[in-house]
Amino acid sequence: MPRTALLVSAALLAALLSPAVSHAAADPAPVPVDRFEGEVPFASQPAEGIFTWGSDTDDPPALQLTARSDAPEGAEVLTGSYDISGYGGFTHDFAATGPAHDWSAHKGIRFWWDGQGNGKKIAFEIKDGGANGEASELWTTSFTDDRTGWRQVEIPFTDFVYRTDYQPVGGIDHVLGLTGMWGYAVTLPPGVKGRFAMDDVELYGRADQSLRASVTTDSAVYPVEEGGTAAVKVTVATTGSAPIDDPVTVTYETAGGTAEPGKDYTPVSGTLTFPAGTASGTSTTIEVPTLRDKSAEPAETVPLKLTVTGAKAPAETPQVVVDAHGLPYLDAKLPVRKRVADLVSRMSLAEKAGQMTQAERGAVGGGGDIATYALGSLLSGGGSTPTPNTPGAWAKMIDAFQLRARATRFQIPLIYGVDAVHGHNNLSGATVMPHNIGIGATRDPRLAERAGAVTAAEVRATGIPWDFAPCLCVSRDERWGRSYESFGEDPALVQSMETVIQGLQGRANGRDLSRNDKVLATAKHFVGDGGTEYGSSTTGTYKIDQGVTKVTRQQLEAVHLAPFRTAVDRGVGTVMPSYSSLDVLGDGQGPVKMHARADMINGVLKDRMGFDGFVISDWNAIDQLPGDYASHVRTSVDAGLDMMMVPYAYKDFTATLIDEVKAGRISERRIDDAVSRILTQKFRLGLFEHPYADTAGAAAIGSPEHRAVARRAAAESQVLLKNAGGLLPLKKSEKVYVAGSNADDIGNQSGGWTLTWQGSSGNITKGTTVLQGMREAGGNVTYSKDASAPTDGYDAGVVVVGETPYAEGVGDVGNGHSLQLSAADRAAVDKVCAAMKCAVLIVSGRPQLIGDRLDGIDALVASWLPGTEGEGVADVLYGRLPFTGQLPVTWPRSESQLPINVGDTSYDPQFPYGWGLTTLTRVPQGGTATLRALAVAATAAERAGAGRTGRELVARARLLVQQKVGQRITQAVAKPFADADHLLLTGRYGKAVQKLTEAYRAA
Repeated sequence: MPRTALLVSAALLAALLSPAVSHAAADPAPVPVDRFEGEVPFASQPAEGIFTWGSDTDDPPALQLTARSDAPEGAEVLTGSYDISGYGGFTHDFAATGPAHDWSAHKGIRFWWDGQGNGKKIAFEIKDGGANGEASELWTTSFTDDRTGWRQVEIPFTDFVYRTDYQPVGGIDHVLGLTGMWGYAVTLPPGVKGRFAMDDVELYGRADQSLRASVTTDSAVYPVEEGGTAAVKVTVATTGSAPIDDPVTVTYETAGGTAEPGKDYTPVSGTLTFPAGTASGTSTTIEVPTLRDKSAEPAETVPLKLTVTGAKAPAETPQVVVDAHGLPYLDAKLPVRKRVADLVSRMSLAEKAGQMTQAERGAVGGGGDIATYALGSLLSGGGSTPTPNTPGAWAKMIDAFQLRARATRFQIPLIYGVDAVHGHNNLSGATVMPHNIGIGATRDPRLAERAGAVTAAEVRATGIPWDFAPCLCVSRDERWGRSYESFGEDPALVQSMETVIQGLQGRANGRDLSRNDKVLATAKHFVGDGGTEYGSSTTGTYKIDQGVTKVTRQQLEAVHLAPFRTAVDRGVGTVMPSYSSLDVLGDGQGPVKMHARADMINGVLKDRMGFDGFVISDWNAIDQLPGDYASHVRTSVDAGLDMMMVPYAYKDFTATLIDEVKAGRISERRIDDAVSRILTQKFRLGLFEHPYADTAGAAAIGSPEHRAVARRAAAESQVLLKNAGGLLPLKKSEKVYVAGSNADDIGNQSGGWTLTWQGSSGNITKGTTVLQGMREAGGNVTYSKDASAPTDGYDAGVVVVGETPYAEGVGDVGNGHSLQLSAADRAAVDKVCAAMKCAVLIVSGRPQLIGDRLDGIDALVASWLPGTEGEGVADVLYGRLPFTGQLPVTWPRSESQLPINVGDTSYDPQFPYGWGLTTLTRVPQGGTATLRALAVAATAAERAGAGRTGRELVARARLLVQQKVGQRITQAVAKPFADADHLLLTGRYGKAVQKLTEAYRAA
């Protein structure tokens, strides 16, 4: 081309591009957020600053400002390195005391990123509205670290979505307003060592209406009975809530779907216009009429296609659904067996695979995948809650998920599950019961049932029909981080507490499950999770949790299987296998993960015990099986697992399961059995007739009536181990000095599995601390947490010490935890007990080693984890109720004794299993002659089947023996004393008194 022609072309091109150049010039100048030149310090609120965070001490990244010659802007950049196992990242928060920033004039946020090209996604979130950066809504998106070297990442604000898996506070308005912004955060990828550099975070571009205005519908799914009319509400809204500047049009038409136009519905089409100046939030309605015919049919869909001009269109096409009708499985008058058979016969393999799949609520987002994958179940893991965390928000969230299931062919309802292991512990404001170890200490089966009933009522009132409880583990080693989830170390004690199943489910025949105050229970973890050997775990830094249980066949039957026989007899609806491995000595298999043990799940549980419910896996547990993913699926399904908890891998699981069946490696008969078991429980729960939340009982959540049950449980769970000089109960006239880390901490006294998986210290939920309970009891109390206040002039001291919350293997002894009191707690005990008569209360999930201080302590109480009702602890401290609790586990002298359990040949603990002094109760007088008479009467009661009389006679003998023994607990005393309590629980009352007589003579 000649040079002159080239010049002309260039001029013409410039002219053609001039409007774009002009438009670009009209954009506002970029607004800096971070230049990383030292203008923003490494600090945290209330000052403005950059700070790191992570799931444990190793996960926060290491950050610094580094001079770089290649910096995109200025001289320095933010650099960092990371090696994250859980989660970790960093945040820039604006000062909490300053005004929030207004970002609404801009198109988005951008920054320079120097990555590794590792292909990992990096989450980027912004903080909108609320009081400050740590009390704001989180809106998130992500970018991929897919190249090395510097590149500029531009993120329009329209890419951000509201976080559904975690929010730090209650909902503000769920609208990305952009007018009150508090900063941003970066979540780095786990599972890979990495480094990065970042520079020049700024706001860019001009916000136009198509970015700040959106059209939404009030739902994604509109079920309607055949012949009814669906009403689809269409709303226009703007970021910042200003009126729209330009008109917005919405063209709509019914098209596609499985319904037939003219036969199943009347087609509709047209255009809606929202004129300029229309207020944000304005709505109009599109009606879609459906037609009747005489056929019995599955559900049929009618998509309503929306084409939007001038605003962002809805994220998905709304669907009108003509409800399934006339099919036998929908007939509530038919027996459940026939309804199940009819439904299974109609289902495709993909629909069956969906029923066998459970996903985490945070993984499915808005819920579109529920219909896409025909999912049968969702769960909330520990701490996975809606925002705000209220009963109404729970019900609304679960109803929204159930609505998605209505868009499937057979409209099979979801079954939603939670770990309500000591009350509805994920819900803020719920009644939090003592953990199971405390319930075991009560020795009160009726109270266990009442606690289960309160839990069930509160769980079901939020729309949840399924509870992953109770744990029927027999805890044989208190170094286990889950030991507090066990009712105790004796299978007979665990069996006696299984009345909780009736509290949760109602009658054993399942006829109460459809009530609005009952839930499906889960017996877990099958089998032997409480018997794992210390040091056998291969999970991360765990020491004993998820390890190997080595037992003889006889030990397996007597100790670990016995509670599951009782659960099956009580009609428990679901069973969850353990993460742990089972090594039955002599069977030639060696250690085998329980999720792979067909001999135990199919052979023992289903065939021999006759369990007719369904088996649900633990969280991602099949991933721990050997081999590739296909073998994980094949092995676990063939072993007898009916539903898989695959929180974030539900797509992989369903696809793999379908492939395995098509290839003939898993039989269709096994699939049909699994699906039939699942559907049976859904029918029993009444979910087909009433899939949505019945919130009639929501007003009772956390009510005085429910808290009274928890208060009673807390009181009965207190075990008085020592009471020299009758220090307890305290008199209200006494001046009492209260100290210790757990005296005024409701988080510590509630323990793990409280609002979050691990639980946390502090004022995390409604309730009463031990200190508050003492004050409300009318006690004359002075409090000094660290015992730094003067100790002169007091009649008695109460030092409340113990553990901070943990859950599962995180709490294993040797994994950052021990059985020793903290240095601060030891100092508080020493100071108070040196200055006055003192009672020490140990708030913990397991025994704490206190023997070296026992002589200096007048009264010692095992308080366990009493939950939210500290008034119950005060009730026994001040004598409103007597101390009646008994040790559900053996209290060791030293860690070297562990494991130590009732029935051991060598048994010399600090306090034996079953030990528990009482107050306000007259101790029987007499000696061996009295005990002989009690033994005769107890034997007669046993023969007559008079259980209540037999138990009362043994209790009298126990009190007599404890009075003589005092604190002189020798091996000769401890062994028969502990054996007596096991005999009592197995109904051998005469033998129990004989053993107590043996302890008496040894004292």
